[in-house]
Amino acid sequence: MKILVTGGAGYIGSHMVKRLGERGHEIVVYDNLSSGYRDAVLYGSLVIGDLSDYGKLCRLFGKEGFDAVIHFAASISVEESVRKPLMYYRNNAANIFHLLEACLRYRVNNFIFSSTAAVYGNPSETPLTEKVSIQPVNPYGFSKMMAEQALQDTSRSSELRYVSLRYFNAAGADPEGELGERHDPETHLIPLAIRAALGSREGVTMFGTDYDTPDGTCIRDYIHVRDLIDAHLLALDYLMSGGSSRVFNCGYGRGYSVREIVEAVRRVTGAEFKVIETGRREGDPPYLIADSSRIRAELGWVPACDDIDYIIKTAWEWEKKLSSVQPQKHHL
Repeated sequence: MKILVTGGAGYIGSHMVKRLGERGHEIVVYDNLSSGYRDAVLYGSLVIGDLSDYGKLCRLFGKEGFDAVIHFAASISVEESVRKPLMYYRNNAANIFHLLEACLRYRVNNFIFSSTAAVYGNPSETPLTEKVSIQPVNPYGFSKMMAEQALQDTSRSSELRYVSLRYFNAAGADPEGELGERHDPETHLIPLAIRAALGSREGVTMFGTDYDTPDGTCIRDYIHVRDLIDAHLLALDYLMSGGSSRVFNCGYGRGYSVREIVEAVRRVTGAEFKVIETGRREGDPPYLIADSSRIRAELGWVPACDDIDYIIKTAWEWEKKLSSVQPQKHHL
């Protein structure tokens, strides 16, 4: 198949491109390189462009004749979204409208969307099923909710079918060591703790130690990026075989607190590092744990990397590699 991968030079998108390439698909990556890297695109061709450029999107769609779109391109920081809400509504919500319009115009009817558990907000139950009402508490979650609503309404009024995958906390790195996280700035706990273990930063910060959780810190469901990509591959097969539009949670169904992650990083790396305890960040819910029974039952998803030490080990190997070489700059 010929597949458009938006944001394919970023963390999760680049892992997707690699797996698609290994399966023999023809891939076009569309990325503005605001947070991605040229050298992360291991297969296919890279088109540098922004989703706000509808004319460029249409020219690309008209030229290539895509069978499916896998849409990763987005801004992803909860904290940043609170400070810059309009940026998130523009990039995560408004830009998907251009992409969907191009899909309808060129009859590309298979769409996989990178969504988030942040759409659930502060849920009253855990683990979370897809039937729980979505009530975001930050602009990041709202922007993804708006994109999901646009997908749902577009699907109802056209032949477009979609799978929306609500990620919990993607983590880890390519087991072969070719890809991993390179956010700039980095905001995710595991790579930040690993960098503290490497001595490249002073320590790691715990934002809030007074949550209503067993140890007072937030609890999250961490999913290895390889298992997350396998969920996308199953979703692609599902759509191409005629499946109807669906929403699936992507998580393991177990949670780890910030303190537990810090201790796991210490255990895996064998290093001690400073922990700085500070106040809560606005928009952080205390619990986010997935009920992934739907994707397991309907798509046959069977995680292969459900082990927090393995997740951290792959991230540790990647961060050591990064620290030994000068990464390619992504800025134009």
